[in-house]
Formats: sequence, C-alpha cells, structure tokens
Amino acid sequence: MAKQNDVNNSPKVKWRMKGKWLKNCSCDSGCPCDFWANPTHHKCEGMVGMIVDEGNFGDASLKGAKFVVMVKFPGPLHEGKGIAQPFFDDKMTKEQMDALGQILMGKAGNIWFEVVASLVSKVLEPKVAPIHFEHDIKNVTAKVVIPGYFETVTEPIKNLATGNIFHALVQLPTGMEYRIAETGVAKVLKGTGDLKYNWQNCHSSLALVEHTQDGLKSSTV
Repeated sequence: MAKQNDVNNSPKVKWRMKGKWLKNCSCDSGCPCDFWANPTHHKCEGMVGMIVDEGNFGDASLKGAKFVVMVKFPGPLHEGKGIAQPFFDDKMTKEQMDALGQILMGKAGNIWFEVVASLVSKVLEPKVAPIHFEHDIKNVTAKVVIPGYFETVTEPIKNLATGNIFHALVQLPTGMEYRIAETGVAKVLKGTGDLKYNWQNCHSSLALVEHTQDGLKSSTV
C-alpha cells in the first residue's frame, strides 16, 4: 500500500488543451469576476466550454474534443455552493471523456480547474450529447446548442452611433482562466435541462487558450 506522501508526490499525467474558449454568464457585459467584484445579480448562472484544436492527455489525443459545463452559483463564486453539469460531445471517445472528466474535476493539475472544482458542491451526472459549437473570435460571435439542454448565442458589442463592432478586450496578466479575452454580448443564455435559467443580453468572453497540467500556458485573441 502506498504511503500518503507517495500518493501526493506521484507525477501528474502530462496533458495539454489548446483551442477556442467560451465563457457566458448572467452578469452584464464585462464579467465582474475578472475584476474581483460581485456578480451583477448577486448569483451567477452560465457556462464555460471549449473546442480543443490540439491536445493530449498522456498518450491519448484530445484533438476535436468539445465540452460544455453549465453552472449555477447562489452568490459570488468565491462563496462556493455551486452546481455544475458537464456535457461531452457524442463524437468524442470514451478515452477523451475520461481524460476531460479528470481535468474538469480538478484531479489532473492546473490551478484554474482545481479552484473551480473546489467551489462546486454538487456535480450532476455528465451528459453525452451532440454539441453544436461555433466560435469566431474575429467577429465576436459564438453559438452553442445542446438539444434539450442548453443554448447560447454571442454577438459583438455594437457602437451605438455607427452600428459597427465595438471591440473590448479584457487583459489579465496573471489570469488563470485566460490572460486576454474579447468581450461580447450573450443575446441568449438558456438552460432547459436539469439546470434551468433564461438570460438575455448578458456577458460573453471569447479567448484562444492553451491549458496544461501546470496551468495556463498561453492566451490570445
């Protein structure tokens, strides 16, 4: 039987996920969490999701994996008591789902995933379903649809005088989730499955990120 110290000091599986990141939440555009402020409506309801363009978990490829995690927090995130439900695209392999399950639960390293996992009190049964996921950071648009469970649509912030795209970048030099992100408007943010909520014209963050077992490696827009 391994000693406790041996378990704690066991080497982490080396993994990497590089791709398109989306975070949409019920706050007004300009996520207060990025500024250590309280949520616009006190509670926080929303999602994070990713299209993995490149990556691996040990010897297993994560290329092409898509996941979404719906969340509901009764207050500011740092107070915890969150509920989460992961979704894995039905085209993913079981190996990919198992790997992402470990990452998302904070069991494979990376301080951002560890912190978020520590704030969640209840994880609902993960669902395997078709995930339609569009992400165009240049035009600040995104769309995620999980039939029967979830829908969100991101559009750019518009200049009220001209109607042109108004680019608003949030830069976080020591950020754990991303270091720079484009801010948009979630015109639709709707949960219709086990987690239910319905918001319009709220916050959206789009970024290109690279996460590893040691933390966020790079972040661009």
